Amino acid sequence: QVQLVESGGGLVQPGGSLRLSCAASGSIFSDAAMGWYRQAPGKERELVASISRIGRLNYADSVRGRFTISTNNAKNTGYLQMNNLQPEDTAVYYCYTDIRLRGRYWGQGTQVTVSS
Repeated sequence: QVQLVESGGGLVQPGGSLRLSCAASGSIFSDAAMGWYRQAPGKERELVASISRIGRLNYADSVRGRFTISTNNAKNTGYLQMNNLQPEDTAVYYCYTDIRLRGRYWGQGTQVTVSS
């Protein structure tokens, strides 16, 4: 069973930064896709950023240039660096991983609140 544990969320002022972490229970990110979704109250879950199994990066238009997704395979951890945060970035952020022949696994979510 794959487990993903997110951390790094919190309250930040507009223009501030946060780095989310997604720690995996095993060495999976070196051969799996991973990414981040977010869900704001009353809205559908949306894809924020992803890394394909071959390392291709993808960002939502709303975060491109402000957010950076990365992985550290030695630490079995994925990251989402979020800069210049805005109130509209407020949401619960979920990491996921897609493992070949095994499917998608989700983390429990971490709250990000951007407010002055």
